[in-house]
Amino acid sequence: MSDAELIKRAATGSRQALSALFDRYATTVTRYAWALAPSRMDVEEIVQDTFVTLWKKSNGMTLPTDSLLPWLLVVCRNHAANQRRKLALAAADALPDDLVAPDGAEAREMLRFVREAIDALSPDDRAICELCLIEGLSYREAADRLGMTVGAVTKRVSRTRSRLRKAVTHDEH
Repeated sequence: MSDAELIKRAATGSRQALSALFDRYATTVTRYAWALAPSRMDVEEIVQDTFVTLWKKSNGMTLPTDSLLPWLLVVCRNHAANQRRKLALAAADALPDDLVAPDGAEAREMLRFVREAIDALSPDDRAICELCLIEGLSYREAADRLGMTVGAVTKRVSRTRSRLRKAVTHDEH
């Protein structure tokens, strides 16, 4: 039987038709799911969800080609993407409170420490900080503007970053 005939039969509730489609494509869909998911349990869930979607959507479904496989692979990919999003959300919810972004007051306080550290820099270091760390210029561009070597700018940026890092974390240590 063709895929289209099996889909029509599955739409009328034929378990044999759905079983035939599963037997025909489960191995390929499973291999594809392994490329998208990290664990056996995730792969099994994706494959199951793919065929459940086929069962639910079979009523009124028409294939653009003779094969159901391209449709199944797209559905499989979508289920894998949904699963990754769910896992990412669960991982974000499980983050400890100290890894969550600071609230407005805390962020302003951290910024105050950074601003004070920038203001305390020598004029050359402050200029390098503003050009490289704030404006995003390359070390070469900053060196050309300030009449310095790239090596000097690199060393000063490294030193400035250390100072700014200490300013932000100064209450924590």
